[in-house]
Amino acid sequence: MASDARKQPPWIPPQARPNAQLPRLKIYNSLTRSKDDFVPIDPTGETVTWYACGPTVYEDAHLGHAKNYVSTDIIRRIMKNYFGFRVKFVMNTTDLDDKIILKGRQQYLLARFKQEHAAEDDSASDSVLVEAKAAFRHYIGKNLPSLPSDTSPETFSEAANKAYKEKAEPPSPANTSTVKQGEDVAVADLLLRAHIETARSAVEALQVPGKLPDFFAKTDDILLPYLDALHSAEMDSNNRKIYLELTQKFERRFFEDMDALNVMAPDQLTRVTEYVPQIVRIIEKIVANGFGYATPDGSVYFDIDSFEKAGHSYSRLEPWNKNDRALQADGEGSLSKGGSMKRSENHFALWKASKPGEPAWPSPWGHGRPGWHIECSAMASEVIGKTIDIHSGGIDLRFPHHDNELAQSEAYWSTPGCQVQWTNYFIHMGQLRIRGLKMSKSLKNYTTIRSVLSQKEWSARSLRICFLLMPRQDGIEVTDELLKAVVGWEGKLNNFFLKSLDLWKHSSPKTTTMKELGIADQELLSALDKAKTDVDIALCDSFNTSAVMRILSDLVTESNSAAALSDQIVILLARWATRIVTIFGLDPEGDLSNPDRIGWSGLDIPAPAKSYIYPASQLRDKIRTLACSGSVDHTVIAKLAYGITIAASTPVVESSRPYYQVLQQFRTDVKVLAAQQAPAKDLLALCDQLRDVHLWNLGIYLEDRNNPQPALVRPLDKLLIETRAERKSAGFAKAKAKLAMEAREAEREKELRERAKLDPPLMFKTSDDYLEWVESSTPTVPVSNNRRKKLVKEWEKQKKRHAL
Repeated sequence: MASDARKQPPWIPPQARPNAQLPRLKIYNSLTRSKDDFVPIDPTGETVTWYACGPTVYEDAHLGHAKNYVSTDIIRRIMKNYFGFRVKFVMNTTDLDDKIILKGRQQYLLARFKQEHAAEDDSASDSVLVEAKAAFRHYIGKNLPSLPSDTSPETFSEAANKAYKEKAEPPSPANTSTVKQGEDVAVADLLLRAHIETARSAVEALQVPGKLPDFFAKTDDILLPYLDALHSAEMDSNNRKIYLELTQKFERRFFEDMDALNVMAPDQLTRVTEYVPQIVRIIEKIVANGFGYATPDGSVYFDIDSFEKAGHSYSRLEPWNKNDRALQADGEGSLSKGGSMKRSENHFALWKASKPGEPAWPSPWGHGRPGWHIECSAMASEVIGKTIDIHSGGIDLRFPHHDNELAQSEAYWSTPGCQVQWTNYFIHMGQLRIRGLKMSKSLKNYTTIRSVLSQKEWSARSLRICFLLMPRQDGIEVTDELLKAVVGWEGKLNNFFLKSLDLWKHSSPKTTTMKELGIADQELLSALDKAKTDVDIALCDSFNTSAVMRILSDLVTESNSAAALSDQIVILLARWATRIVTIFGLDPEGDLSNPDRIGWSGLDIPAPAKSYIYPASQLRDKIRTLACSGSVDHTVIAKLAYGITIAASTPVVESSRPYYQVLQQFRTDVKVLAAQQAPAKDLLALCDQLRDVHLWNLGIYLEDRNNPQPALVRPLDKLLIETRAERKSAGFAKAKAKLAMEAREAEREKELRERAKLDPPLMFKTSDDYLEWVESSTPTVPVSNNRRKKLVKEWEKQKKRHAL
């Protein structure tokens, strides 16, 4: 690979302008596969242009999309809020490609089919069953070809087990000589399993037809391709509404997901269907420049051979994949499979002649639609211009998509004797993988962002922390170890911010001069200065956020372990840490214009709880102090419980009721114990119950601290929950070990009791190993003196045991 890279023409960075005040920023550039000094095109060095490949909007976004777009957002925020660039961020949504055409058309035909049968009985009718059985035969014929042609729903299970028993099992390492071969086998296996499960679900419905909604839920996936095969050619090519309804829905849902992940909206959003005339114009110029040609069927292809003969270089991002036919075919799209009239196998489509049932736009070559790669070239060129500072996307887009974009754009903008470098820096984000495989909609091995954020394991912040902890160009395998690292980092910062906020709330306005600072303060200040320098070095090193995350963690550890720190220094450190996590997008409510802000959102308990939980905590603090004083004054305790007041202006609304009930129950229990003259241990147990049960169940924790500090009232976080779970698990393990030890002791006692039943005079006479005995019944010969002494002692012990 390295030798291939050296064959490419050298990347020529833009020249630094004398009046540009630029940071010492280096960016790992996929175009050069090295870290290059970042110099924007803007002569003032202030504005950065950035084009990002957006999603193909036909289904809900999954975690793989989150990895890409959150990582992109992190870098964008650093460029803007740390380095101070004015970033013009343009992103597209692909609202026209083969997947969208196929899914939009299939969904339309299925909806029409259901509507045609809506007037029938609510149960699956004979006509519906006939179509569904035909769809089943069509599906297994296309996707499970090893099954006999006469396989029916009744014989499917047996036939599938026989035909695919070995193929459906995971591939063994012995069958995979390379990583790529292994992945190809695993992908094929995953697709096979998905097809078998789809057919199995349909079989279940066909054998026991039920109500139509349930029937269709199990047979939709076989009906979709069947109806499309029958009726796709009937579709009106000018009826683009069916595709736009699909893409508009999922574009809206995509940006809802991005908002939930605290990803900033693009400065400008482009859509393919809104740029078709511009795409046609750009293709015309590429053809006129001699780098494209039309075929008799009305398609237009990019001529890679002519492009290279003119001195251009093709496949600069991944030269080693230049002749990978599988990747090239994937880049052409699923609807492009079959015969084509292009001159060479490696040429790619600029314009596709629309087949029957596909949307079409007028063009000089006939009705058709844009090729996949030309879309981004056209939109970026129209909105940004001849040269772009940064182009980004997932790592899987490097070839053929981004390599083809580069070629098309340079073929469009370049003139004889003047080659244009269309993009100066390519940034690619690593994939998120599950069991070693890329997360993919087609493989059905993905989890949607919505699904993840609805679970307790992950939040928008923890996902972002996960991506910050790993180099953005690397792939991520989601493991329990990674989740534990995320929880630990977030919990550590949570605790630090909580305690820093508490210090800030209760600290005096007095300022301390450098001369008045103690040794610990001065050491922490030095550590803070070093951390600032190290963070700058890390961010200048191609946005090395994983290093910054370690620096923040280490600094908090140093602060936590230091003794006798002044409030002022801790608050100073907390404000700097707040700025960094806000720059990283870890706080949706973050405000960089407020230098005094500490922490991130979620550090406070719910507003409806405050009027009741804070009084409960204060009452508990006083009771604990009295209970630990050595002499419990129950009269004082009773007065405390009766004397606690709640602001009259705070009505007990429904959202406040659980907290109100906890406070009232605690007061009642305190009064009862005071009236009973209960010992201190019972009062302390009641205080622990409030903390560990009642408030814990409401998502609130009271963190007890040394007197005279009151308990810290805080919301539960994942670290607290996991710590308790680990302690509980350790407690179970300890109890289990104790029971095992007690069982062993009982067995030993039982054995000793059995041995005690033996009469000492008979103790050694049962053994043939000894020839003579003395009166004590201990052997005399042929035993050594030392051995004889030990046996005598053993006999004496047995004598005592037997006598009991």
